[in-house]
Amino acid sequence: MQDLDEKGESETRSLPGIDNLSFSRRLYTWGVELRGIHPVSVEDRTEKQFSKIFFIWLSANTSILTFSTGTLGPVAFGLGLRDACLTILFFNLLCAAPPAYFSTWGPKLGLRQMCASRYTFGYYGVMVPSLLSLVSGIGFCILNSILGGQALASVGNISWTVGIVIIAVISLVVSFCGLKVLSWYERLAWIPVLLVFLVAVGVGGKNFVNNPAAAPATASQILTFGATIAGFTLTWAAFGADYTAYFHPSVSSLRVFSYSYLGLNIPIITLQCLGAAAAISAPSVPDWDAGYAGGNVGGLVDGMLHPVGGFGKFLMVLLSLSVTASNAPTIYSLSIGFQTLVPPLVVVPRYVFSAFATAVIIPLSIVGQHKFYSALSNFLGVIGYWAGAWVSALFVEHLYFRKGNFANYEIRHWNVPSKLPLGAAALGASALSFALVIPSMSQVWYTGPIGRRTGDIGFEFALVVTALLYIPLRHLEKHWRGV
Repeated sequence: MQDLDEKGESETRSLPGIDNLSFSRRLYTWGVELRGIHPVSVEDRTEKQFSKIFFIWLSANTSILTFSTGTLGPVAFGLGLRDACLTILFFNLLCAAPPAYFSTWGPKLGLRQMCASRYTFGYYGVMVPSLLSLVSGIGFCILNSILGGQALASVGNISWTVGIVIIAVISLVVSFCGLKVLSWYERLAWIPVLLVFLVAVGVGGKNFVNNPAAAPATASQILTFGATIAGFTLTWAAFGADYTAYFHPSVSSLRVFSYSYLGLNIPIITLQCLGAAAAISAPSVPDWDAGYAGGNVGGLVDGMLHPVGGFGKFLMVLLSLSVTASNAPTIYSLSIGFQTLVPPLVVVPRYVFSAFATAVIIPLSIVGQHKFYSALSNFLGVIGYWAGAWVSALFVEHLYFRKGNFANYEIRHWNVPSKLPLGAAALGASALSFALVIPSMSQVWYTGPIGRRTGDIGFEFALVVTALLYIPLRHLEKHWRGV
């Protein structure tokens, strides 16, 4: 991004109505990003520090929520340590590939992820996955804010509610400023969290035990926990290109993919396995068990840090703030997503939606703060379904119909409904896939006949069935409409 004096106010001119808003112009001179889903021109794609995407993914997932997700393996699904860790490993290796791959689209197209999805779902059809991605992102921010608030409250005499507000406001400040400040923040945010977990493992390592599960793991347990892992990792794909749209187009896609894939898998696999190990060991350690009462994950980590006394309280403050590194990029993507959901909002500066998203997240977090564990397992189990169908449609459109060639995307048509696909094929294939997804679910509130026998394989069916249906439906759409 350029200074106003250097580049002719290119970004402000690209946003209708901004030229006359002195407040927005002043924020721009201070480094606040205004651009929402407007394409980033080739001239403006000047970022060459490509490792930034590694640190965005690394910091976003080096958090207490990642640790918490790992605890679900033994607590919610009854898995032993070995089976929980193997499930975490293999499902993450699979589910991290789509967000890493979509991160490579940013430098080539200059489009944000949901805006790029218009070339599959259409100008109006993309409103459906945009809404679902907004709901998913807000859900993650709520869970993060609850966890951060709990961890902050465990340090001193403040309530969970006050902790939630502190976490949300810090996240807002970073996301409000935009990608430049966000990239700087994420480059550093993982370091104190790593310190916290290194100390926790160092002083508590002797307490880790490998209590065997009550019974050998079944395919149903593993697949249902795997669906939860998919809900955590796969849904990052909806934001993949959001953070790379300013990258120089000459960057190798393999390089961006590698940075992204490692940035996702290193913290997620490590911390989820650590979470599983801590949850299994907690009943054997009085301090851990007391802190973990009622599913308080912040209390569990606080119990692990008891041996270091007052220094442990300082570390808990650092850990509570770790969720801001996850919330900030999510809120940044939410601020962009509102414009694909409601296209007329494209004239509104991006930062306005950061504030709006935070105003939604705070009260919902306060309301749901005492139902964290049930909310976590139910939420992660569900969101993987829509993400699987959406990912599958984009893959087939790009690799099959557009031959994997970014030159086949007419960027000048990004905002022209008649020049974009209708989206009926993508929406139809995704919706029809749920004829098999629904019977394959295995959730607390519903278990289908297939899911009862196999465990939850809903997101796998969403991936496969959507791809198979999309090909003939898209051929029909192109024959009928020509686009």
